[in-house]
Amino acid sequence: MRKKSPQRGSLAEYVAEVLKNAVYEKGEQLDVIVAEAPDLPGCLTQGATFEEARENLADAIEVWLMSGLRSGEDSPEKEQ
Repeated sequence: MRKKSPQRGSLAEYVAEVLKNAVYEKGEQLDVIVAEAPDLPGCLTQGATFEEARENLADAIEVWLMSGLRSGEDSPEKEQ
């Protein structure tokens, strides 16, 4: 009997899961929206609007993950 391997999804699915826990705040000194992915330490960005901040965060999540994978790190596990 084979062991079940962990379910793997696409990068887009992973990004969508991380975005579910995203935090958005109005900038303290600048007129921007700051977007952070608390599931990925140090993964944050900003945008002029909520929509722009969310799009930028999706890009930042991809860069964060690809950078870690290139460095040989395992991707953080997301609960499903």
